[in-house]
Amino acid sequence: MGTWDVGPFDNDTAADFGSDLDEAAGDERGGIVRGALTRVIDIAGYLEAPESEQAVAAAALVAAQCPQGEPADPVYGPEEPLPDLTGLRQLALQALDRITTEPSELVDLWAQSDGGGPWRANIRRLRNVLLPPPPGEVLSLI
Repeated sequence: MGTWDVGPFDNDTAADFGSDLDEAAGDERGGIVRGALTRVIDIAGYLEAPESEQAVAAAALVAAQCPQGEPADPVYGPEEPLPDLTGLRQLALQALDRITTEPSELVDLWAQSDGGGPWRANIRRLRNVLLPPPPGEVLSLI
């Protein structure tokens, strides 16, 4: 596993995903993010780590555009502008749920690592940002 930390872009697969987004035409980038999310949702059997790593990075890009979202990784995340991805919040949540549900190679790999707890905490943080605001909560536009 070419992984150096627990963040969404802290592995070779996600870093390559960021580069792929930069190389894609601007009008294709949203579809690439959507595709990374839907691929993991549609896998009923054993979910391989590379697909999961791309989907975690895609979910982080969606979360980055949500209120209280953190910017994407400035080194390994995409540098080119992305379209509005906030319409993919529910899809990103479903992808994260699938990634963290057995059978999942990424869950297995992190369970064998000292970084498993921090990795799970990062996934929970992404999920919390992606959750829709409670009904009646007014978001500030400033």
